[in-house]
Amino acid sequence: MAWWQLIAVGIDDVMVVRWAASGYLHQVHPRVYAVGHLAPSVEGDLWAAVLYAGPGAMLSHATALWWHDLLDKQPWPLQVTTPRRCRSLRGIRVNGRRTCERILYKQLPTTTIEQALLDFASVAPHERVRHALANADYHQVLHIEALRAIAGCGRPGSTNLGEALKRHEPKLARTRSPLERLFLPLRERAGLPMPEINVCIEGVLVDAVWRERKLVVELDGHSNHRSWRRSNETVRTSSPYARPAST
Repeated sequence: MAWWQLIAVGIDDVMVVRWAASGYLHQVHPRVYAVGHLAPSVEGDLWAAVLYAGPGAMLSHATALWWHDLLDKQPWPLQVTTPRRCRSLRGIRVNGRRTCERILYKQLPTTTIEQALLDFASVAPHERVRHALANADYHQVLHIEALRAIAGCGRPGSTNLGEALKRHEPKLARTRSPLERLFLPLRERAGLPMPEINVCIEGVLVDAVWRERKLVVELDGHSNHRSWRRSNETVRTSSPYARPAST
């Protein structure tokens, strides 16, 4: 709970101090308290960041996209947007904005997906923005016209988001590793056709396949190729019907 919430229900400063001294309230951030215990939880951390930023605050940028399941890794620091003046803390980046639409998703307030994508595009690499768009498409929450409208306002991130929309590729959502996400833009720059991603070929899950060429590409990190034997094992077992190109 935040200090301002306690005051709103009639608990004065003296009682707040007493509860904190007795261990009933545990300070998490300035004027933000956990009630009764400090057991860690993802939702608790997110709520604490929102409460710290004050009334009207919401998750934003990469944090909002992750909460909407459009990014695969929880970002750090947490990012919130608020209409109030509030300084950032270690682990919490506070963004000020006078007006911003606020929605509720899984019991937490966030910016709209369109606003979160625009904010993300203002700081993220181009290919990460494309991957977020593909995930939004996969989850059926991608509204192209709304994004084009918000990307045409000349605000930070507009150019990056607009270019990502022009190069939108829904299949990027099928990637399962950072290496796969790097491979697809490399394939694009080389002028190669888009492969199928992470599909089963005769009972074996392969990273990328061009069926008409009978070509499979397996994308493995250093751990799978530490020795000549491991590399040969990968080549022999990756595809039962074609010798793969191993990258």
